[in-house]
Amino acid sequence: MPASQLSITRHLWGSLLLSAGVLYLGYGVDRQQFWSLFGAFVVAFGGYLALVYRAEARYLKPLIGLGILLRVALVFAFPLLSDDVYRFIWDGNLIVAGENPFAHLPAYYLEAGNQIPGLTPELFARLNSPDYYTIYPPIAQGVFTASAWLSPGSWYGAAVVMKLFLLLCELGSLWVMWRLLGAGPQVQWQVEKSKDQRPRLLYYWLNPLILVEITGNLHFEGAMVFFLLLAYYLLQRSKLVAGAVAMAASVASKLLPLMLLPFLIRRLIKGSPFKIRSVVESYRYLRRFLLFSLTFGITCLLFFLPFLLSPDFLEGFQSSLELYQRKFEFNASLYYLARAYGYFDVGWNQIAVFGPLLAKASAVGILLMALLDRRSDWASLAAGWLFAFVLYLLCATTVHPWYLSVPIALSVFTRWRFPLVWSFLIMLTYTNYLTVPYEENLWLVGTEYLLVLGFALWEWRRVPTASAVG
Repeated sequence: MPASQLSITRHLWGSLLLSAGVLYLGYGVDRQQFWSLFGAFVVAFGGYLALVYRAEARYLKPLIGLGILLRVALVFAFPLLSDDVYRFIWDGNLIVAGENPFAHLPAYYLEAGNQIPGLTPELFARLNSPDYYTIYPPIAQGVFTASAWLSPGSWYGAAVVMKLFLLLCELGSLWVMWRLLGAGPQVQWQVEKSKDQRPRLLYYWLNPLILVEITGNLHFEGAMVFFLLLAYYLLQRSKLVAGAVAMAASVASKLLPLMLLPFLIRRLIKGSPFKIRSVVESYRYLRRFLLFSLTFGITCLLFFLPFLLSPDFLEGFQSSLELYQRKFEFNASLYYLARAYGYFDVGWNQIAVFGPLLAKASAVGILLMALLDRRSDWASLAAGWLFAFVLYLLCATTVHPWYLSVPIALSVFTRWRFPLVWSFLIMLTYTNYLTVPYEENLWLVGTEYLLVLGFALWEWRRVPTASAVG
């Protein structure tokens, strides 16, 4: 069989396998049905590998079209693998009624005299964290509000509205990746100028985890990814004001991009802040830094202002963040090792100690990574952000599959592919839902992290030393 015919056959089978697996995950299985779920994901991932392995530019546009069609199809599937959607609907109904979602716990609105239209006992029973304040930032809350206003009383309609927003974000991410991968060496690691780099965007665009968890299961990491990539695109073109607004929007979608800000310092001032320069040069670069910082700060303030006006916001939001570090645990790595030591040392779970301690360790580690990175070019920024995010996940007490959205997106602009391996292995965490309440298989968790670490080390060994972080 001619090579061209083999290539066509591979792409046809890959497209069929990816489509069948993803659509079944979107419409045909819930998270308690692990073997059906994981089997479908294996099928989808097999199709994905067939499509992205040595991807050719001539197939790029049809494959982009396939990714768009799958996302559009998933817009109309009610989330089956996550119950976060019910809190989204709850918060949206609160804001439509003029209430601050950070002010009270959900049970407050079931009491006599506090009822809100749409906040029914049936919806309350489906909340996964009814004893905690909401933790979702302003852009997410704005989308929740729009969905509740446009589709009052319909959970399905509200979910579709929110998914349409995420579809637009995903299309935005596609556009930004297309632009960045065609922009040349200022945004890539050792670009081969004779080769079209755009097929690399398929690593993200067709990834089954991205398809299922963002558009399918309605996770706002999709918005964070879009605004973060948009900020990267704008900043490397010296559009500081627009880049700062995009970065603030990413933070207002999910707070995590705050930890990536230190990596921008050297790139905004073109080198070390302690470098000796002329007065004119120093003023020019200081002006760049201040312009970005002020725009970013003011934009964040404007995003959060409607909630900051409420005296209950800071207390409720801080309470949720602290509880997240001190109570929730799921698919962790370093934390589980610390937890095991705690059981051995004192005989009980010390998450209240180790959770905040690891959070501080990741913050210090990320800051040191940024300070010790002497590069000021934009090409290396994606790798810096990637490893900062990975360090955060390694120190986190909770690592759900959709948390990998940012590492998968950033890996497109680097030589690192271990996030793609991780995106397959992390789906093993759905075994936790085989029992109620859920119970983790720590052997699977250990296998997941050991295989990802092994692949990352293999990649590191084969990358030239001087470029090992790029």
